[in-house]
Amino acid sequence: MLMRTDPFRELDRLAQQLMGPGTWSRPSAMAMDAYREGDEYVVAFDLPGVSPEAIDIDVERNMLTVSAERRPVTKGDDVQMELSERPLGVFSRQIVLADTLDTERIHADYDAGVLTLRIPIAERAKPRKITIGGESSRKEISGSG
Repeated sequence: MLMRTDPFRELDRLAQQLMGPGTWSRPSAMAMDAYREGDEYVVAFDLPGVSPEAIDIDVERNMLTVSAERRPVTKGDDVQMELSERPLGVFSRQIVLADTLDTERIHADYDAGVLTLRIPIAERAKPRKITIGGESSRKEISGSG
């Protein structure tokens, strides 16, 4: 159901960690899981610390784009940062969806820092039984001799 578009994803992720936070022109990748559950395709993105208002989900044709921004938490004047490992900036992920998915009925939930998209399998892509015509459509062929 999902077509991978970037075979060098892990290399890109390492390079982005070394280059600093993502920007709108060069966003960082976000971790995700994708699996089929019954008649739905489920994609879950890790976005801890991102407010739901900072998440943008777009579908154009079969391209799903999820973008989000994690901003630094404002701290008081008397706070001195000792360690900062949580990535900030812009995160984005694009996924090419198969034609067998119904992109008109995508459902999104955001809970505990995980954005979950549920994409139904299109009715035309589900297996179906084909019935064979009845006795009335058969004709007997006999040879003349």
